[in-house]
Amino acid sequence: MTLVAILSGAGISTDSGIPDYRGPNGLWRRDPGAEKLVTYDLYMTDPEIRRRSWRMRSDSPTLRAEPNGAHRAVAELSRSGTAVRVITQNVDGLHQLAGMPARKVLELHGTAREIVCTGCHVRSSMKEALGRVAAGEEDPRCLACGGILKSATVMFGERLDPEVLAQAVAIAKACEVFIVVGTTLQVQPAASLAGIAADHGALLIVVNAEPTPYDDRAHEIIREPIGTALPALLTRYRGDRPDQN
Repeated sequence: MTLVAILSGAGISTDSGIPDYRGPNGLWRRDPGAEKLVTYDLYMTDPEIRRRSWRMRSDSPTLRAEPNGAHRAVAELSRSGTAVRVITQNVDGLHQLAGMPARKVLELHGTAREIVCTGCHVRSSMKEALGRVAAGEEDPRCLACGGILKSATVMFGERLDPEVLAQAVAIAKACEVFIVVGTTLQVQPAASLAGIAADHGALLIVVNAEPTPYDDRAHEIIREPIGTALPALLTRYRGDRPDQN
């Protein structure tokens, strides 16, 4: 059975109302100061940064977003019987909400749908924490130990989970098709997965509006809108029986 690996970035979720980071209207271009709010050392040492970060989360469209046609097409491909594994740089959880089994999705940068205590490492619901913020807690603390709470995402200055990264590398080495969608492949080590897949003989396909550093290694480059281009592309790989893996 052909293994199709999909590396997704912010561009796959823009049709769901979640802005990307580095595009023409991306978050970092519109508000360069926003990077400070997701920088680990600043977050841990500056209460005002934490308060601003919680306000930003409260206004974020991420938890209100719904999967779009591209997310659904990936889940439908898996249901068709094709062996599909998603490696995502996104923290929105939309692949799973679209029906992709969580065990087939690797979230390289964590998830914005949960929080984690930096003291006792207990995880809980982001929505619950935001409810506390709405009730007046500007910098909510862990109810178990009083520690600082943060989004269960990888902030600037934090390392990726080595186990998750190792699984992603293994998928890149094993797949026959590696599809890059909605990412400019600027952030390491995620970007290197495209090169690893190509080095191991995978068919490399890039679906992205802007050029990437790996375009010269791609077998196919698609610059069309992701919402229509990805579903059309994935029809090539549809199977006819359930994927049990």
